[in-house]
Amino acid sequence: MPVQTSRRPPALESTRGPARVAPTIPTQPGKGGKTGGGPAKKRPRRKDPLWARLTLVFGAVLMMLAGVAIVGSKALISEATGNIAQRNLLGDAGKSDAEGGATLDGPIDMLLLGVDARERWAADDVRADSIIVLHIPATHDQAYLISIPRDTAAEIPGHGTDKINAAFQFGARNGGGWEGGAQLMAKTIKKMTGVSFDGAAIINFGGFKNVIDTLGTVRICVKQEVKSIHMSYVDGKPMWNADAKKTGKKMTPVVHKKGCREMEGWAALDYSRQRKSLKNGDYDRQQNQQQLIKAMAKKATQDGTLTNPLKLNQLIKAAGKAFILDTGGVPIADFIFTMRGVTGNDLVMLKTNGGTFHGDGVRETLSPQTMEMFQAVKRDKLAEFVFANPGVISSRE
Repeated sequence: MPVQTSRRPPALESTRGPARVAPTIPTQPGKGGKTGGGPAKKRPRRKDPLWARLTLVFGAVLMMLAGVAIVGSKALISEATGNIAQRNLLGDAGKSDAEGGATLDGPIDMLLLGVDARERWAADDVRADSIIVLHIPATHDQAYLISIPRDTAAEIPGHGTDKINAAFQFGARNGGGWEGGAQLMAKTIKKMTGVSFDGAAIINFGGFKNVIDTLGTVRICVKQEVKSIHMSYVDGKPMWNADAKKTGKKMTPVVHKKGCREMEGWAALDYSRQRKSLKNGDYDRQQNQQQLIKAMAKKATQDGTLTNPLKLNQLIKAAGKAFILDTGGVPIADFIFTMRGVTGNDLVMLKTNGGTFHGDGVRETLSPQTMEMFQAVKRDKLAEFVFANPGVISSRE
């Protein structure tokens, strides 16, 4: 039974106006690998652990706090998350009360933005290359992931038409930071699809490495052999190419071979980043990233993490470093318990544009079927749409 709670506390109303409130290594053994950092110092990191439960979805860490297996009572969860600050990532793209944003009773739509930030990059020079809409129907027993192609042509308010991933960068400029970037992205997607949001999360994919390392490994099925354009081995150790070149030693490319295997964090993240050499480019990368999220969710719910307080605490700490959240002012504990009926196996990955190119070769457009899918999200009729269009379901497992 969903938790009946207000989604717009007085403290946040002024910010949004009327809005609602063993492992197998790719080609040779090795460990480690340097991952990227988060936003620049002017955007300090926050501790947003339990969002994992809600972002199962994107960090698949969500599921780690999912279900009846969750450790502790709602009171304990509330205490553990009581000091977690939340940022306004939606601006006026949040759901109004008329759209069902006043409570958690109805469908829940989240905007999940993935950035691949590095410490040397400024906060206003980062694009959101992974754009995912998470839809949870009013029954709160299923979760759907829909990725929007990074090169989709979109009308970005105040900036004309450009690739949609530029919206984050435009919004982050002039002091807007990642918060401003997320707000402009949410506004752009709402204008394009009509979908408003209950909450949002920014996920630094580099931070996922720590989460996967805490889980140990994740099972990933590689559909296409791909040579990494980001990492190489030096003396058997995986390194970023830029760092590997500095050693002056022989570099051996990391190659992800076809087949299913357990991957360590660095390998899973590297594989999920590949795009240029894949047959369907960003569309294949979208499915690989969705597969990673689902794999993380499954691992967290199958290896005893949820029933082991020590493991759960370690996972929460790792997840907290990867997320910046906005739950619309709703206590995180309420979100967790509202979605406790969703598990990793209930996560359905959907393809836009049939999973292949649909544009002029430079910019993508959303096909009529994809636009119909987003209308189904808006009307909370996505299950019916998927049943009538089974081809939109991703084959990645």
